[in-house]
Amino acid sequence: MSNNNIDIPTDEDVKSLAEQGLTLPLTYHTIKHYLPHRYPFMLVDRIVACTPGECITGIKNVTINEEFFNGHFPDEPIMPGVLMVESMAQVSGVLGFISAGLTAEDGYLYLFAGVDKVRFKRRVIPGDQLIIRAKTVMQRHGIYKFDCTVHVEDELAASAQIMIARQEQQKPANTKGA
Repeated sequence: MSNNNIDIPTDEDVKSLAEQGLTLPLTYHTIKHYLPHRYPFMLVDRIVACTPGECITGIKNVTINEEFFNGHFPDEPIMPGVLMVESMAQVSGVLGFISAGLTAEDGYLYLFAGVDKVRFKRRVIPGDQLIIRAKTVMQRHGIYKFDCTVHVEDELAASAQIMIARQEQQKPANTKGA
């Protein structure tokens, strides 16, 4: 597969990320500090480019071992479109955290708040590598809107406008004396 269409971070991006202690590519061990998701629902394997406050590019390698292929569809496996939308939301959430200089460990979550203009253009099958891009359209008071795309090589597979909202995590109730 060609990686010619994967974004290359600029020196300025690398410097900005280094100020947060980040080095590209971000792998699972770093991404898990931003996303609460875990297998089988973490749908981003790597972040290869990021300009805080602006845009991000993530990668998802699709394999036949994905749990959803057991039922969608056993004789002709196709990645469900809703999971491509979820992958766009997850990559957008990472950008939201990095842009705010936060991680989930700071007591916040980015929750999926809405989706508009969803379009599916191509089937995604085992062996495909998703190139997921999110570009910030609006950010106000912890609410973010992104224009997102999913490509397989140079071909558009899906697009959507994703909205996420930063929310402080609820602290567990004090069980003292219970």
